[in-house]
Amino acid sequence: LLDYDQVIAEFDPVLGLEVHVELGTETKMFCGCPTAFGADPNTQVCPVCLGMPGSLPVANAKAIESAIRIGLALNCSIRPSSVFARKNYFYPDQPKNYQISQYDEPIAFEGHLDVVLADGTPWRVPIERAHMEEDTGKSLHIGGSGRIHGADHSLLDYNRAGVPLIEIVTKPIEGAGERAPEVARAYVTALRDLLKALDVSDVRMDQGSLRCDANVSLMSK
Repeated sequence: LLDYDQVIAEFDPVLGLEVHVELGTETKMFCGCPTAFGADPNTQVCPVCLGMPGSLPVANAKAIESAIRIGLALNCSIRPSSVFARKNYFYPDQPKNYQISQYDEPIAFEGHLDVVLADGTPWRVPIERAHMEEDTGKSLHIGGSGRIHGADHSLLDYNRAGVPLIEIVTKPIEGAGERAPEVARAYVTALRDLLKALDVSDVRMDQGSLRCDANVSLMSK
């Protein structure tokens, strides 16, 4: 096993950050159900967000406007014509068995966000895309540690299913070396501040309004 200093001496960390942001709209992405946090389970659902046969989604205009504003703030190009796709997967928290998302034609693409590290060093983080999609429901695992492994049973709350999301995806962040953690922290902090200033989300991480997935690999020097 190598310690951190040994790893940094031999390899260059490469980061890929995916940030999911719940948009602060009053209704969901494709239906008129409310999005208020903390309501009683399964009280903010309808045939559309539950994926009932024959139900037809209608895109939320306010969410699209917010997506464009985010894209412009991230110095992205805005696609004049964008397409939604079905991302098929079978999991209990997704009642439709697919997620409405964007794949090959995201609404915003090819941008960047300039951030400043703690010592004042500037750093430009390249943005691959910012695309629209809908959130999933929430699984509650009862018993044991609260995780699915060892739980007695699971409960499902679909209130969050269909809440509008923006997923902001960076290009590979290379060359940060031992400062990679600083770059990641500075980026997410600056992005959160930007989204709050745009008033497109409350970006409350404690309520899941902003979530970050960090993909880290090591490249030989």
